[in-house]
Amino acid sequence: MEEEGLLLASPSSSSPSLLSGISNVSTRPFVLAFTVCSCGAFVSGCISGYSAPTQSGIMKDLNLSVADYSLFGSILTVGIILGALICGKLTDLVGRINTMWIINVFFISGWFSIAFAKVIWMLDMGRLLHGIGIGISAYLGPIYMTEITPRNLRGAVSSCSQLFAIVGSSLFYALGTVVGWRDLAILGAIPFLVIIPLLFFIPESPRWLAKVGREKEVKAVLLSLRGAESDISYEAQEILDYTEHVKQQEDGDSGFFKLFQRKYAFSLTIGVALIALPELGGHSGYSYYTDSIFTRTGVSSDFGFITTSLVQMLGGVLGTMLVDVSGRRSLLLENRWWERGTSILALISVLVYFASYGLAMSSIPWIVASEIYPVDVKGAAGTVCNLAGSISSWLVAYSFNFLLQWSSTGTFLMFATVTGLGFVFIAKLVPETKGKSLEEIQSLFTDPLKNSTP
Repeated sequence: MEEEGLLLASPSSSSPSLLSGISNVSTRPFVLAFTVCSCGAFVSGCISGYSAPTQSGIMKDLNLSVADYSLFGSILTVGIILGALICGKLTDLVGRINTMWIINVFFISGWFSIAFAKVIWMLDMGRLLHGIGIGISAYLGPIYMTEITPRNLRGAVSSCSQLFAIVGSSLFYALGTVVGWRDLAILGAIPFLVIIPLLFFIPESPRWLAKVGREKEVKAVLLSLRGAESDISYEAQEILDYTEHVKQQEDGDSGFFKLFQRKYAFSLTIGVALIALPELGGHSGYSYYTDSIFTRTGVSSDFGFITTSLVQMLGGVLGTMLVDVSGRRSLLLENRWWERGTSILALISVLVYFASYGLAMSSIPWIVASEIYPVDVKGAAGTVCNLAGSISSWLVAYSFNFLLQWSSTGTFLMFATVTGLGFVFIAKLVPETKGKSLEEIQSLFTDPLKNSTP
């Protein structure tokens, strides 16, 4: 019970301020790594926001039915499921940086397939490739940032990086009102002019290096990330000692199914639920088919998309500023509370939903999921969590337009019910992880006593 108290308690207020802390770790490798992850998140956001404002144009130009466009919108989640199946194993096998190269191949190919599509299968192929890329990057981005960032800044830096996903989605919402769908796809490829050159200069994760037995490189990478004058001896030793401890606990079992041991039950439940809840609460429906919602409410699509993009970005900025101040748990609770009002009116639901989603659920579930799993099961856990979110996303994305045709009120009431259940789950079970090292968090979560009294 003492350890449970440590996990739920808020850390001391003596932590350095956000700005001064970021200034202290603003080494060139760290800044480049942050830039790459932010650009990757931006591209993922552009992809997620692409189908909403382009729906009318694509359906008209390619003569698509509602079912055809529902397939185009939902096939992204099929790709995400495929990406989720391989994300953990891939990043563990080839490393974080090499996986980034693979992701960018999927993203670039997808944009050009959509931009030059003359038939529906090319359109769907591009969306499928995008989904695979997102399925991998949704796991990789938060994992990599949490593994290279100091504990006192981990939430803010990871959240700030993922904020660019909201920026990308919001930007494409706005641009889609004035730019044709083919030109918008071409614009989506521009960030790779920044990402590709920087991939040659960013460091590998020190925790992955320790996991694969490259201990000598751990200190060198930490020095490059923290600065040559920094004392990284304690941090490096903590990483190496915990990695060795995990290896000693393996007992010859290092496969995928090790994740399903009893000691990981609590952390697996938390991770899966946090990733799946926003999807089952309607996120894919809101994101991919916002045009349908606006059309049914009689609201101008241009006005709706621009307003939504501004509200979403404001929520994202506020969440980034608060994540290492108020903590992960409190923001998740605040987010779920406000979402419960989304069933009252369709237009208000969109604005309230995207504001609250940007505040917390856009990044914090993956931040928590990237913090709570030890290195030996992190890949397997990432795959399971990603699959849970991806399958939930697909179910909502494919059925959303049909649900709206059945009953708009009933659709939003179902999402509100899921959101209310999510609020109760977070309030009762989700602990606070702010201000602790990854090794401290993981030790507490996998302690047998802690699991017996969640």
